[in-house]
Amino acid sequence: MKKDEPINVLGAPLQPCGLDPLTGFYRDGCCNTSDEDAGCHTVCVLLTQEFLNYTRFRGNDLSTPRPEFGFQGLSEGDSWCLCASRWVEAYEQGMAPKVHLARTHIKALEMIDLEVLKLHAAIAH
Repeated sequence: MKKDEPINVLGAPLQPCGLDPLTGFYRDGCCNTSDEDAGCHTVCVLLTQEFLNYTRFRGNDLSTPRPEFGFQGLSEGDSWCLCASRWVEAYEQGMAPKVHLARTHIKALEMIDLEVLKLHAAIAH
């Protein structure tokens, strides 16, 4: 399956989200997507402990290592390609993590308004 064009929500080339830990639906470090990506892992977030606790409570434990799946577990401060629907859910509960706009795939705009993303923009390092 062909990946969607790697463009970010600002209309520029998509920047890498995270290489350590390696993120993305394709585990290529970017929030690339395609029709294969049913979860739409397109929002590059800066993880907080608050969000990690929230998503674990919602049934998606991202912090516990799962070596059988090659997953080391995530920590506060990691960057991660999150499902757009999970970000929206967290946003509606006041738990949304900050977003790296240049690293977030344009397809996220199908579920999230750009102005909302801008209000949650992480400061670039």
